[in-house]
Amino acid sequence: MESSSRAIFPLIFVLLLTKPWKATTSHYNIDFLKCLATNSNESIPKAYIPSSTSYLPILRSSIYNLRFTSPNTPKPQFIVTPERESQVPTAIICSKEHGLKVTVRSGGHDFEGLSYISNVPFVLIDLANLRNINVDIEDNTAWVQAGATLGELYYRIAEKSPIHGFPAGACHTVAVGGHISGGGFGAMVRKYGVAADYILDARLVKADGEVLNRQTMGRDLFWAIRGGGVASFGVLLAWKIKLVYVPPVVTTSWVTRTLEQGATDLVHKWQSVASRKVPRELAIDLHIGVVDKNHSTAKGGLGRTIQATFQFFFLGPADKLVHVMEKEFPELGVKKQDCMEDSWVKSVINFLGFPVATPVDILLNRTSFPKATFKSKSDFVNKPISKIGLEGIWGMLLKEERPELVIGTWGGKMKHISEHKIAFPHRGKNMYLIDYVSNWDHTNEATTSERHISWIRELYDYMTPYVSKSPRTAFLNYRDLDLGKIKINDTVTYSDARIWGRMYFKNNFKRLVKVKSAIDPHNFFSSEQSIPPILPEEEN
Repeated sequence: MESSSRAIFPLIFVLLLTKPWKATTSHYNIDFLKCLATNSNESIPKAYIPSSTSYLPILRSSIYNLRFTSPNTPKPQFIVTPERESQVPTAIICSKEHGLKVTVRSGGHDFEGLSYISNVPFVLIDLANLRNINVDIEDNTAWVQAGATLGELYYRIAEKSPIHGFPAGACHTVAVGGHISGGGFGAMVRKYGVAADYILDARLVKADGEVLNRQTMGRDLFWAIRGGGVASFGVLLAWKIKLVYVPPVVTTSWVTRTLEQGATDLVHKWQSVASRKVPRELAIDLHIGVVDKNHSTAKGGLGRTIQATFQFFFLGPADKLVHVMEKEFPELGVKKQDCMEDSWVKSVINFLGFPVATPVDILLNRTSFPKATFKSKSDFVNKPISKIGLEGIWGMLLKEERPELVIGTWGGKMKHISEHKIAFPHRGKNMYLIDYVSNWDHTNEATTSERHISWIRELYDYMTPYVSKSPRTAFLNYRDLDLGKIKINDTVTYSDARIWGRMYFKNNFKRLVKVKSAIDPHNFFSSEQSIPPILPEEEN
C-alpha cells in the first residue's frame, strides 16, 4: 500500500504546479493533499481549493438556502468529494492532522447551512457521489449510501416492487444521510412513524477514522444517530433500512380555500380531525400562504387574503378516502373526481404538486427542487389553536410578502411509540408540526434579510401561547440557530445547549451528551448546535 501511494503522489504534485492555484498555493495546501495521497490505500479522494475552477460550482451545487451563497459566507479551505466509502476516513484523518474542522454534506437542504459553513478553517466532505442503493425485496430491506436522495431511493424501491415503500419525506432532492439522522418524516408518518424508526444498521466513521457498524458501535451510539443528528458523532456512510408495505393504489388530492371561502373554520376543525379522527392510512397536511384576491396586484395587505391548501395522501382507493371525508370532514367537500389514484411512487410525485403527466424519473433529478432565500422556524402543537388565535396568525402572515406555514399531521402510530425508543422524542400528544417560512428575493438579500428575519421572529413570539411548553419543542431537521441564543452585549451572543438541546431532544438530550462524550470526547465533530461532549449544568 505504501508503494502505491508514493507512486500516486507525484501526479498530484504536478497538478498543483500546473493549475492556477495563485496565492492559495502554499505548503499548507500541498501538505494536506500529500496527506490524502499517503493515507489512501486504493484511490485518492478528489480535493478542490478556492482557486480551482470547479470549487464554486461544487460548493453551490446543493446549497438550497441562497442566504448562504454571499461572498461573506465562510467557505471551506478544501472540498473533498469521495467516490468510495474508503476515502472518507482518509479525509477525516488528514483534516484532523492539519488542524482543520470537518463539515459533512449529503444533500445540502439544511436550513442554517451548518453542513457547509464554519467560522474556523474547515474541510467540506461532500458525499453527493456516495449514493449507491441496494434493494433486497425478499428481505424487505435496502442499503442506502448517505448521499442518495429520497427520490433516488423511492425510484429504486419501485423498480423492484409496486407494494414496497419507505416512510420518509416528500421532497425528493433531500439526501438520506441528514434526513433520517434527524428523524425524517413524510406522508406515511401516521401509519408507520418516522424514517429513523426503520433503521436496521449503519456504517459510520469516527474521528479517528475507524468505520463502525451497528454491532461495533454499540447500543447507545446506534440509538443516538437515529434522531439525534449523526453529524455530532461522526460521518455517516450508509443506512440499512427496513421497507414497509404500501397498497397497489394510493390516492392523493388537494382542496384549496381562502378566508372568504371559510378557511378559518376549516383549519380550526382540521386540527382535531386530521390528527385524531381519520385512520392512520390518511395524512391531511396543510399549506397556508398569502395570495392576491381576484388576481389583484394591490400591495401593503390591500387585496390580499389567506389561502389554505389541504393536501391528502391516502394509502388506499379514492372511494374509501371520500367515504372517510364525508363522515369526518364533510365541510371540505372532497369528491372522487378531484382525487388521483396511482401507484405509491407516482403518488409521491402527485403529492409534491408536479403535473399529472410528470414521468417517474423526475425523482432521479437532484436539481429539480427550486432554491430560495429564506428563514425557517418550527413548533409542535398538542392542542387545537382557537379561532381567535388563528385569526391572529392570519394578521401576522398578511404583514409579510411571501410567508408560508407548512404543516405536517401527527397522531396515528406516533401516539404509541415511546419518545425514548430512539433519540427522536416528538411523539405522544403532538397533533402537528408547523414549519414557519419567510421567503424573499435573493437579489435584494443584503438589504431585506434583516426585515424578513425580524418578521418571522415576531410570528414565533406570537405563537408562544399556542404551542408545546416545558419545553417548547422544535424539529432538528428544521434547524434554527435562534434557539438558545443568549445576548451577552451588543456584539456577543452565546448559544446555550441547555436550551436548544431540550427543545430538539427533550429528556433524551442528557443521554445524547453521554454518547457524545464517549464517542467524540474532544469534540472534533462540532458546530454551533452539535451535541456537546460535557453535560451542561442542570437548569435551576
